Amino acid sequence: MTVSSNLNTFLNKRVQDFISGSPLTDIESVVYRVSVSYDNEEIAITTLLDEFANDPKAAEVQELIIGMFVTDTSDDSSEVISALITLKDKLKSLRAIFIGEMTYEECEISWIQQSDISPLLNAYPELTHLQVRGGEGLRFNNLHHANLQTLIIETGGFHPATLTDVINAGLPKLERLDLWLGDENYGFNSTVEDLQPIISGSKFPTLKHLGLMDSEIQDGIAIAISQSPILKQLEVLDMSMGTLTDKGAEALLASPGIKGLSFLNLRHHFLSNEMMAKLAALGININLDDQEKPDSDMGGYVEVSE
Repeated sequence: MTVSSNLNTFLNKRVQDFISGSPLTDIESVVYRVSVSYDNEEIAITTLLDEFANDPKAAEVQELIIGMFVTDTSDDSSEVISALITLKDKLKSLRAIFIGEMTYEECEISWIQQSDISPLLNAYPELTHLQVRGGEGLRFNNLHHANLQTLIIETGGFHPATLTDVINAGLPKLERLDLWLGDENYGFNSTVEDLQPIISGSKFPTLKHLGLMDSEIQDGIAIAISQSPILKQLEVLDMSMGTLTDKGAEALLASPGIKGLSFLNLRHHFLSNEMMAKLAALGININLDDQEKPDSDMGGYVEVSE
């Protein structure tokens, strides 16, 4: 199970690949994706970013996607992070960035080598949206950011050290947190208890949207959230992409707080038809698409791992 297509839109804008030699246009309606290519390996991501940042319109750019940043998958994202830091004065309007927006054909999610992202956030104090794909080497050391509102981390296996970094982060304005937790075969080695600082609601009191997704412990997460006061503050709960069964769903059904949500996303699940009917009758906006059948050998499985 992998990521098979690039984004067509990002934050309600059309995504367009940055082409070397072409000027930036339609900044108000387009988000540029800067990416290297196996077809043209001699052009490095740093070269493309320099050209992008030296365009007269670069100072107006508010959103940016970094796609494939290396052609050697053993190299990590530290070079692209350093380049973005160097270019901070030329990208002074930047408010949202996605690092590592790649498909499996470019690089499997479990092979993407990230690095410490905190220096990037320190360099862009007005950033409100950070999205990262790939969990290998990913760290957020001593992360404190006054304005970040959305943090989305997509992995095939969320490493315990990265989870600790997120839990210890100082993000006083964080409203949306999405974590793709993934599979133990690709680095996930945490428990529901490890997630409790997030689930309890005490860590991020301004959170309105929580996604604990793509998890092989989805039932345990559902049970813990169903009993948590965090439901009083949430508008959106996303537990899609994981291994949710009737056991976890039963706890959600029994929780009065669930009915206060504006949206509950359970897409990609292992629920029975009877349980799906009960959930649909809750009277809230709910996504129950992609009912899966357990594998005869593996049982339930997450949507994205390798």
